[in-house]
Amino acid sequence: MSSTFVAEAGDVCWLRADVALAAAARHQAAQLARGVHLSAEHTARLELCVTELATNLLKHAHDGALALRVVRDRDRAAVECLSLDNGPGIEDVPRALRDGTSATGTLGIGLGAVGRLADESGVHSLRGRGTVVYARFWAAAAGGAAPEPRPHPVATGGLTRPISGEQVCGDSWAVRAVSGHGPDALTLMMGDGLGHGPLAARAADRAREAFRDSRHMDPAAVLGDVHLGLRGTRGAAVAIALVDLGEERVRLSGVGNISALVATEGSRSGLLSVPGIVGVQLPRPRTFEAAFPPGSALIMHSDGLSDRWKPADLPGLFAKDPSLVAAQILNQAAVRRDDAGIVVAVRGQRP
Repeated sequence: MSSTFVAEAGDVCWLRADVALAAAARHQAAQLARGVHLSAEHTARLELCVTELATNLLKHAHDGALALRVVRDRDRAAVECLSLDNGPGIEDVPRALRDGTSATGTLGIGLGAVGRLADESGVHSLRGRGTVVYARFWAAAAGGAAPEPRPHPVATGGLTRPISGEQVCGDSWAVRAVSGHGPDALTLMMGDGLGHGPLAARAADRAREAFRDSRHMDPAAVLGDVHLGLRGTRGAAVAIALVDLGEERVRLSGVGNISALVATEGSRSGLLSVPGIVGVQLPRPRTFEAAFPPGSALIMHSDGLSDRWKPADLPGLFAKDPSLVAAQILNQAAVRRDDAGIVVAVRGQRP
């Protein structure tokens, strides 16, 4: 059994909304653009985009932040910008995207421009509760143009945010494709290093490395490999999921306080983890299963997000890009007193 890297957590630059937001966002975006070798024209569009997003937050949102990072999908890399706010929301999203106008007291100015500037973009808004916008700028292959987006039967993404006052996050996630088990099988990991700060981040990073290096497919066996990789650290809560489209099911083995569920527009099916600490005290793994039909989403998150959120309270979300799904759930459910991490796998509807 072999596996291929798909995506994993990386450094995320979080910028709170204040008077210096636009300048700080342009500076950080330019640094990330240089790191993935965006063209000068692409970089200029990126800087204009983050300026629009920053201006929206400062003019129209109650409070919010920008998250800037490099994302990778197999052999591709992009700079991604996420704007998260806690209200007031957009009353008419299609109109805001069409012409970039807004009524007084609602977010909307610049969204049309963001859609024109970015290679990929999207928005999800909950009236009175908050809006998330994403924009993605793909780097060109050597000597070529930016690659066209490639659809996958299951799209994945995630997001992490450190506890207030820390620069590094003790939560981490990763996704890899599994060959030899049907045409479309993925394994996902969500890890939460015990505590906060550098030692928790070290444990989470080790969990991600052990997950990436594992040659197993079975979630319980992968969890055993992660347990060995975490020896000598403070340990972590870890959940491993296998998404098998051939069987249209998810199988999950988890230890510690990781929440996992399969959600549709109006329902959720929980996948349990058992008590213990991966790397310190690994109980006999148990595997739980749930159906994974078209139009559903697998969501795994740390206890830095409340597990009280309901899919019915997030209408229209699970048809969106997985980065947008992850950001909006984090936006609505994260708590300030803990690291927060989430990974999402979204299965599209059958054509």
